[in-house]
Amino acid sequence: MELTLTEAGEAGGEAGGTSAQALRVPVLRLDAELPLVAYARDGDAGADLVARSAVTLAAGGGRAAVPTGIALALPPGYAGFVQPRSGLALRHGVTCLNTPGLIDSGYRDEVAVLLINTDPEADYEVQRGDRIAQLVIQQVEQADFTEVDELPSSQRGLGGFGSTGR
Repeated sequence: MELTLTEAGEAGGEAGGTSAQALRVPVLRLDAELPLVAYARDGDAGADLVARSAVTLAAGGGRAAVPTGIALALPPGYAGFVQPRSGLALRHGVTCLNTPGLIDSGYRDEVAVLLINTDPEADYEVQRGDRIAQLVIQQVEQADFTEVDELPSSQRGLGGFGSTGR
């Protein structure tokens, strides 16, 4: 199965279309009973990832790596960024621990989402098939890191944490 990203950000897969400028991302479905990664609406930046297995996230910081039932072959020059779903965070305090999670173009194993429950009192039950995160695919550059004796000056300079005020 290939996930096709068109110029407008639409997803095409089993029933979707393609365009001449589409980015094709091969997707290996590891669980035939789960839906393929997909965009909820045309124009969405993030495609929904679903849970392959049920897990309980204990209140007050319970966490788990939740498999999604897919593996990807991102083309060189692209990366996948796994990000939280705002509704889970708002309603249940469940978010992604390492946000964004990075999927490099050479990674071929199952995509998993590291979830954490920040609610201080209520456990959260992730059910198989629940939408648990979003996948954003972006073009990325590789840098040529060059050692220098001195960095060029900038307006910001050495200002770091909190340097711009409250």
